[in-house]
Amino acid sequence: MDEIIMGYTPEQQKIIEAKLPKYLKKDIDALVEGEKNNSHLLDCLYDEVQGSINIAQINDNVITEREADFLRRKYLGW
Repeated sequence: MDEIIMGYTPEQQKIIEAKLPKYLKKDIDALVEGEKNNSHLLDCLYDEVQGSINIAQINDNVITEREADFLRRKYLGW
């Protein structure tokens, strides 16, 4: 079952994630894969995703603060 996160429907979540910059998508994919494989590098993968979210929001202005918070909640468990 798809869940609503921070008021975003599954369809809205797909739209947000489709527009992510390549570096952030790559880091999210690596984290998801690391979690799936129980990687011993999970702490590093979490840090990479957090850093990429911050860059996308603050430096590159390609995601909003709310979208950044959504990604943190979905992938980092905040």
